[in-house]
Amino acid sequence: MRRLGFLLLLITSFAQYSPSRAQAYPTRPITITVPAAAGGPTDTITRILAERMRLALGVTIIIENNGAAGGSIAVGHAARAAPDGYTLSIGHVGTHVFNGAIYRLNYDVLNDFVPISLVASNPQLIDARKDFPANDLRGLLAWLKANPGKALQGTAGAGSPAHITGSYFQRATGTNFEFVPYRGGGPAMQALLAGQVDLLFDQAANSLPQVKGGRIKAFAVTAKTHLASAPEIPTVDEAGLPGFYTAIWHGLWAPRGTPPDIIAKLNAAVRDALADPVVQRRLAQLGQELPQPEQQTPQALGALQKAEIEKWWPIIRSAGIEAQ
Repeated sequence: MRRLGFLLLLITSFAQYSPSRAQAYPTRPITITVPAAAGGPTDTITRILAERMRLALGVTIIIENNGAAGGSIAVGHAARAAPDGYTLSIGHVGTHVFNGAIYRLNYDVLNDFVPISLVASNPQLIDARKDFPANDLRGLLAWLKANPGKALQGTAGAGSPAHITGSYFQRATGTNFEFVPYRGGGPAMQALLAGQVDLLFDQAANSLPQVKGGRIKAFAVTAKTHLASAPEIPTVDEAGLPGFYTAIWHGLWAPRGTPPDIIAKLNAAVRDALADPVVQRRLAQLGQELPQPEQQTPQALGALQKAEIEKWWPIIRSAGIEAQ
């Protein structure tokens, strides 16, 4: 009898860790680490997504914000978490691509994570102060080439998307201007509005209110297509800089080793959220473009991240951009 009791206990123990347990996931709250302060674009996107994913998954989703060190602390916390689907990492091209070439990280931005899904994408605008001499992109290029080193471009700090896009622009156009770092995108925009800097490469969602209010100029959108909310702004192809595409895209990842069935459940929850008209409307109001269904697979996010690393790391390293 004692032997039989031991066997029953052993069988019960195995049953607790059987595939049926994995199929029951999730059974407790999920935490999404956000590599940004509360209230910014990344935080807002995360909360919109999490609110709808909660309904699909049936558990509470906790938002944990930490924007320190370019978001690398939050991403590192997720990389070291147990691969059980209860700690996820949301991030963007800055945190999951640029930081790998800028910071000395204790994790690998590509290999220490499993992609879940691309979430949204926001192209940038090439902006200038209201009274800048040029009135279009071709005029801007001509002025910069005639006045090397004289223009000032505002950035959200060394290694920020605005800084890296500016370096990419210099490399693509053979121009030269100075970077002026600020403590974030908001202060950089205020400097542009005040005429303290000449140029800004900024997320379309952040710049559009100022452009529509006539307070700054927008020479082009760094995308293949027009913005639905501002079709009058030409694309870079139309404006004279073909192929100069940049975007601040957001994705969702889990720690390396997370089981495929859990990744599949999380991916289904993201897809469900992105198909919701309320979510679509709220993200569109932020100027976000949603990925097509074929771009919402883990494989598509993984391919995008690899392609972006291959594109941006050489640019970052050749420009000598480092964390400060």
